[in-house]
Parts: sequence; structure tokens; C-alpha cells
Amino acid sequence: MALLDPKVIHPITLPDGTVYRDTVYLKNVIDHPRMEIGDYSYYTHSGKPEDTASTLAPFLGHGVRERLVIGKFVQIARGSYFITSSANHPMEGFTTYPFRIFKPETFGYKDLPVKDTVVGHDVWIGQNAAIMPGVHIGSGAIVAAASVVTREVPPYAVVGGNPAGVIRMRYGDDVIAQLLQLAWWDWSLEKIEANLEALTTGDMGRLRDAAD
Repeated sequence: MALLDPKVIHPITLPDGTVYRDTVYLKNVIDHPRMEIGDYSYYTHSGKPEDTASTLAPFLGHGVRERLVIGKFVQIARGSYFITSSANHPMEGFTTYPFRIFKPETFGYKDLPVKDTVVGHDVWIGQNAAIMPGVHIGSGAIVAAASVVTREVPPYAVVGGNPAGVIRMRYGDDVIAQLLQLAWWDWSLEKIEANLEALTTGDMGRLRDAAD
């Protein structure tokens, strides 16, 4: 039997057979026109599954212009969330007070610039992290708990702090380039599970052999 079932809402079953209901596969609980979510990406929170979108990205209304794009196999811990572009206040004048949101005909600040927020594949976002508008997080990156991510995160970087900075790179440039080229997250589930040992032990030789 496969370890992962892409169709379930709650992907974790504890050793005693109890389904752990705080963790949800995002793709199976979110139906939002401005969110794109890859397979097997999960989020842990204490709310109802139908509240997941508003908990994860509270300012991403259905009528906004920006998108939140989350790749495959992303792991998002409890308390983490995305502040998307529509949360911004105007900053060009002498006040940041959002006067125009108080009238329906001027609501939305459609003249303010917006940027999509993009999370790559196999990214781990630790507990209580905040991802700011327009940030791009590269595949394989790790965001430390309680970080505030304000700028682009390179693939396979470990970042932390407020504002988050690069603590270290997980691998050297050559290995990172190979991992991005292999893109194991695009393999079939059967192929991924057949090569879990290579993936989880960092055996590049076996991983390359599996890709051939």
C-alpha cells in the first residue's frame, strides 16, 4: 500500500489508528481562484478544514489581483501564514491610512503594485513564520520557526530571523543544481516511494540512477 494518498483531507494516521485532524492536504480543502497548490502539500492548524484558506492567507480575497502559488510536498507548520499584497497600505503620500477601503466604489487600491507570492517544491516552513507580500521561496528551502520572510529565498537555503536571512545553504552549488534538474517532486508517486531511501539519506548517486 502506498505511503501517501493524494485524495485524503487528513494525511496523518497515528500509530494507534487515530486520524490526526489538525493536518490537512491543502489541495483537498482549498477552492480559491487566487491560490494554486501542488499535490501533497500540507498545513497544520487547529481550525476547521473549510477555514484553511483564510487562516493560511487571511488577506487573499477572491477579488484580488495577486496569487499565492505553493508547489508540491510543501510542509507548513502551525501558526505560519502569508501576508499577501492586498494587505498593503498606500505609502507614497504623507499618510498610510487606507481611506479608500471605506467606500465600495474606491475599495481595493487597484493602482497599488501587487506581486504573486510563490513557494517552490519540498519547502519546510517552521512554526509561526510570516511570509510577506511578493516573496519567492526556492525549492528545498527551510524557513526557521518564527521567521519573518521579506525577501527572496534561494533554493535549498536555510533562513531565519526577522527579517529572515540566509543561515546556511543545505548543499553546495553542484548538488543543488543536480537536485533542481532531477526535480524528484515531479516523479510518479510509485517512483518516489521506490526511491525513498535515496531521498531520505541524501544518496545522490542512487537518485541519479533512478532518474535515468
